[in-house]
Amino acid sequence: MRWKDGRRSGNVEDRRGARLSGKAKGGGIGLLVLVLVGLFFGIDPSLILQLGGNMTGPAVQESQYVPTEAENELADFVSVVLADTEDTWGALFNQAGGSYEEPTLVLFTGAVKSACGFAQAAMGPFYCPADRKVYIDLSFYQDLRTKMGAPGDFAQAYVVAHEIGHHVQNLLGLSDKVHSMRQRLSEADYNKLSVRLELQADCFSGLWANHADRTRHILERGDVEEALNAASMIGDDRLQQQSRGYVTPDSFTHGSSEQRVRWFRRGLQSGNIQACDAFSATTL
Repeated sequence: MRWKDGRRSGNVEDRRGARLSGKAKGGGIGLLVLVLVGLFFGIDPSLILQLGGNMTGPAVQESQYVPTEAENELADFVSVVLADTEDTWGALFNQAGGSYEEPTLVLFTGAVKSACGFAQAAMGPFYCPADRKVYIDLSFYQDLRTKMGAPGDFAQAYVVAHEIGHHVQNLLGLSDKVHSMRQRLSEADYNKLSVRLELQADCFSGLWANHADRTRHILERGDVEEALNAASMIGDDRLQQQSRGYVTPDSFTHGSSEQRVRWFRRGLQSGNIQACDAFSATTL
């Protein structure tokens, strides 16, 4: 991916070195266990985080933190990708007669406090609609490469673009509509809505890639394959098979590997936000 000459975003909040001290009451490790259990059983982790946000958690303390050269390069890369999503979505919102509110991307190490509660790096990157911020511990990219078999800088960019896709959904009011249905639907039916929300975010990330490449020529040979591979590696069916040896489709919250690949490719090939209407699609 061609990125080193790209613009850097001014919306990066660097909390690396901020440590959570003390024992959390209902947060911290206990919250992490709840989140992991929620992921295992197909429960939306954002609900658990929101619950955690009402609990007393550990205090935040600053500590001396010296990132490696490789980590600083990753932080620089993430800043460029974020800036690129700002340019893309800013233009798309302007074309539609609207205004794009740029999110903040928070870099952290180990654990972080968000408006949605406390979160650990083991959760992976996430978007918090309550404060409109994306959170990422850069160590996730090592896991993406070594544990999930999805190396490459464009695979890393796909992760950021997917979370920004959730921000776009939040601005459009789609996230609230889905979450408002939680109490009215069975868990299985709500999970189906969650899958559509996630697949749309995958489509939005592909749409970003389409527009970014057309305007700034960011793609190099093999980049698309990297993103498709990453989408495939984090499908619910693959993750469930790896973690417990069997698959239960009713508990899917993000979509199968095939579905995630298909919707990323849909956004990439069409470049049209209307093509990403996962909620009206008869088949996913």
